[in-house]
Amino acid sequence: MTRNDADAADVVQEAFLRAFRYFDSYRGDDAKSWVLKIVRRTCYSWLDRNHPADVVSLEAEEELGAAIATSAIDAEALLESRSDLRRLDQLIEALPTPLRETIVLRELHELGYHEIAEVTGVPIGTVMSRLHRARSLLLRAHYQTDGAAAASAALPGSQVSIHPPLL
Repeated sequence: MTRNDADAADVVQEAFLRAFRYFDSYRGDDAKSWVLKIVRRTCYSWLDRNHPADVVSLEAEEELGAAIATSAIDAEALLESRSDLRRLDQLIEALPTPLRETIVLRELHELGYHEIAEVTGVPIGTVMSRLHRARSLLLRAHYQTDGAAAASAALPGSQVSIHPPLL
């Protein structure tokens, strides 16, 4: 979410300090969800303080859709970097914050829809919608880079997977 490992480490450290400080408020529910909620709130607070321009509303997403693939990803950098994981990181980093958060929780942290809804505090339908939009934008951005052939192989099925070999 922070787009920087050092900043992410700072956010996690601050979040765990908060979790320790407010451990008395833990009611014995799912500990993973409880900690992720704290990390999420801490991250958004940190983003507001340090990068207020990075938080983009979903309404602005449509305007950013075309710009994600073109301006956020430097074609020369992609050619120089042979790493599929780095390309995937760049595509995910270009997503609007709510979509990036949802795709990271689902694909990297492997949370279910209900868990994501609980962590983010949004209805499950919103989680599903954000995942669909994030995957669509990732696929579109991938098409606009040099991976159209690999992406088209994923289209015949209804499930779109964003595992590193695809992107």
